[in-house]
Amino acid sequence: MSHFPSIILASRNQKKVDEISDLLKPHSIQMQCVTDFPDVPEVVEDGNTFRENAAKKASEVALNTSQWTIGEDSGLMIDALNGAPGIFSARFSGEDATDEQNNAKMIQELQDVSEEKRTAAYICNVALSNPQGEICLQTQASCHGRITEAPRGQNGFGYDPYFEIIELHKTFGELAPIVKQHLSHRARAFEKFIPQVVDLFRHQFSQD
Repeated sequence: MSHFPSIILASRNQKKVDEISDLLKPHSIQMQCVTDFPDVPEVVEDGNTFRENAAKKASEVALNTSQWTIGEDSGLMIDALNGAPGIFSARFSGEDATDEQNNAKMIQELQDVSEEKRTAAYICNVALSNPQGEICLQTQASCHGRITEAPRGQNGFGYDPYFEIIELHKTFGELAPIVKQHLSHRARAFEKFIPQVVDLFRHQFSQD
């Protein structure tokens, strides 16, 4: 089998980079972070859906680097908040919001919502662009749970300490990273995405 090219992840979130890199390692696909390319400008996430934002990130970074690129967009959709924060999950309480500020706003907006109505879903959309900026693959997955009243656990990032997997009675913050790698929205999206990348690369680079 020909050597696969490395792929750039169009994200500056180091925890997300680490999580996705761990998912790719067993498939002999090396990942680089967009921060390794200081001349690449920030991508303006002005799409209306996770799909649009993931594709835009992949395409723009690929065009700026002439390399294969993964664009990933994910977020939390809370039923009682009509799907908010959704695509604005990372900036729910402002453009430069911290995880703590976003979580505080979420809890404030849910303060009068009963436990059974605090259902939510994490969504992850992943896109692969070729070096010419063309989207070759795209997939989406979700993970359903509910929002707790208080944070539990120190693992994960973002809304993880508040996102409880109902069947397990544990939040993402309480789950060991290896368990989250199998259950999360990101893990589920990449479970579908990675075999398609491997097949594409095998076909593409066996012709070279």
